[in-house]
Amino acid sequence: QVQLVESGGGLVQTGGSLRLSCAASGIRFNRYTMGWYRQAPGKQRELVAFITPGLSTNYADSVKDRFTISRDNAKNTVYLQMNSLKPEDTAVYFCNLYPINTSRDTWGQGTQVTVSS
Repeated sequence: QVQLVESGGGLVQTGGSLRLSCAASGIRFNRYTMGWYRQAPGKQRELVAFITPGLSTNYADSVKDRFTISRDNAKNTVYLQMNSLKPEDTAVYFCNLYPINTSRDTWGQGTQVTVSS
């Protein structure tokens, strides 16, 4: 089955940077659009960004010009470079397919990003 393991989260100050990684297995990784999602306390999960097999990208307005999604198909890995972090970026970050098929796709543990003011 599909396994998606996120890493790279941590505690940073406002204005800092983090690079998240998501290692995928159990799928033909280079055939899928991959997304980063996040869920903050008391809020619904939201899409942050996605990247297609052809390397087209899309970003939520809240992270545009600050975050960059990329992928390395040889390593079955998708990345999220996060710069100029703000306290409102604090959330658990998940990777998954895009779009989500709610009858098929499951969520891993994610990686915690905490931005202090």
